[in-house]
Amino acid sequence: MSGFASLRLSLSAAFLGALLYSPLAGAQSAAAPAQGVVTLGPSGLPLPRFVSLKPARVNSRVGPGANYSVNWMYVKAGLPMEVIQEFDTWRRVRDADGSEGWINQSMLSGRRTAIVAPWQRGKGGQINLMKSPDKDSRVVAIIEPGVMGTIKACDGQWCEMTLDGHTGWLAQSTVWGAYPGERVKD
Repeated sequence: MSGFASLRLSLSAAFLGALLYSPLAGAQSAAAPAQGVVTLGPSGLPLPRFVSLKPARVNSRVGPGANYSVNWMYVKAGLPMEVIQEFDTWRRVRDADGSEGWINQSMLSGRRTAIVAPWQRGKGGQINLMKSPDKDSRVVAIIEPGVMGTIKACDGQWCEMTLDGHTGWLAQSTVWGAYPGERVKD
């Protein structure tokens, strides 16, 4: 299975036509919410939270407004993002690589997606997509780190996902797009 995590262009690299990849951050965000603690942003939605990009091209800016310069251009619809701050219609987001910027809320979707073990990308290894949420279940597919898919549900320990046409279960600790212990329903 081929896949990729985040594709983004720096403003200067966009003019040169070069793709830029950042070194990956740790497995989970440092801003992961404490279990049972919910902080609401000005929108009334929890902070932090995961969302995904709506269009295939989205500018990330250095500040919350169209007058701020663009620091990244994301070039993959559905890419998971973590909203960490809100200001008016702008959302400060963090990607799986740990890079941060401001994106207008109209470019974001509540559809939940995730990247499989982006912290292992380029280091080898594979992750089993299981038929049911059990480590002894039958393997449906073998997934390479960095593959992006859609979250159907998470029960706090396992996430049911669709990846490259295969649907199955992954340990929740192996996905960037759902917090440890978080429950997600489609």
